Amino acid sequence: MPAQRKVQQVAEFAKLLTSQPIVGVVNITNLPASQFSTIRASLRGKVDIRVGKRKLIKLAMAEAKKSHPGLAALEPHLENIMPGLLFTSENPFALAKLVQKNKSSAPAKAGQTAPNDIWVKAGPTPFAPGPIIGQLGQLGLKTSIEGGKIKITQDKLVVPEGKVISADAASLLTRMGITPMEIGLNLQAVYENEQVFTKAVLFIDEAQYLSDIASAAAGAFALAIEIAYPAPDVLPRLLAKASGEAKALALDAGILTPENAGQFLSRAEREAAALEATMD
Repeated sequence: MPAQRKVQQVAEFAKLLTSQPIVGVVNITNLPASQFSTIRASLRGKVDIRVGKRKLIKLAMAEAKKSHPGLAALEPHLENIMPGLLFTSENPFALAKLVQKNKSSAPAKAGQTAPNDIWVKAGPTPFAPGPIIGQLGQLGLKTSIEGGKIKITQDKLVVPEGKVISADAASLLTRMGITPMEIGLNLQAVYENEQVFTKAVLFIDEAQYLSDIASAAAGAFALAIEIAYPAPDVLPRLLAKASGEAKALALDAGILTPENAGQFLSRAEREAAALEATMD
């Protein structure tokens, strides 16, 4: 690339880095050109995708950091990838959803890097007993034979995230119909308001997150009841609990009140009936 063009590209990147509210770093390694064009077209109007050499992006960030120092936290996420930058007004979590929505699964190939932990789950397989048992064993999979078919008896992590997928692992995963690779933009981190969100934060299990919130709320409510904390939502339950305990105490102590008079009479009738039966 001519020097003038490089200078121009650095200036363009620096302007975008300082003028756009949201900046994302993506990895486009192994992304086919046709797929990249399709994704770019689908995101047009919402996300501006720019690709450049890592060195030029870093030069642009060095300039942009003068007014936006928080961008420095994005730099580590440029390493060991083929980087691209996303510019948008969408919030980081909405951006993560857009990126994820435009991904498709694919079989693993030898030499690729695992994008996430790759597991083989316990359960039946379509394989009849044979040499494949040894191949499964080489990957640390525990097996048994049920109904004339091989069964995986225990979940097994076969390739940790970030590790290279071996030829044996790639072949076996393909035969088992496991497609762990994702074709698309791999979002690494997102910058907003001098703060950087990593993919570990952006890609959360929403169902699990809501479940955790509900569990935490239930636990907090139970604790508030236990320590008699008079929060507005807790007071009705506390008053009901106190009323019940007061009634039980009055009954045990023989204190007659309008509320427990009926219970006293019922208890007296039972005791009289029992005494009469004894006398008879």
